[in-house]
Amino acid sequence: VQLVESGGGSVEAGGSLRLSCGASGYSGTAYCMGWFRQAPGKEREGVAVVYAGGGSTDYADRVKGRFTISADIAKNTLYLQMNSLKPEDTAMYYCAADGRRCDLSPSYQHWGQGTQVTVS
Repeated sequence: VQLVESGGGSVEAGGSLRLSCGASGYSGTAYCMGWFRQAPGKEREGVAVVYAGGGSTDYADRVKGRFTISADIAKNTLYLQMNSLKPEDTAMYYCAADGRRCDLSPSYQHWGQGTQVTVS
């Protein structure tokens, strides 16, 4: 399984960014994909996850109402639309996938390399 993130960058507080994650190696839809983030000196935390098979989602409380996760199964691509960004959203954002679990715990089986998001 390969995951490749893109779309990070620098933005002012209140702005928006859209992250993308291209996935390869999974067959079918019985797996979960998610976005996680890690700020300097902090532990990696779950941001949002989506179950590819049914589209159910879950979000961390601190991003609810601002971030939206979606998956285009036909394109094997995961997205994270981030609106109303805050300086505390600054972190390296990682895409992850797992066929065994679907929650916000950062213990997924497969990980991308990450894309940096900086909010000033």
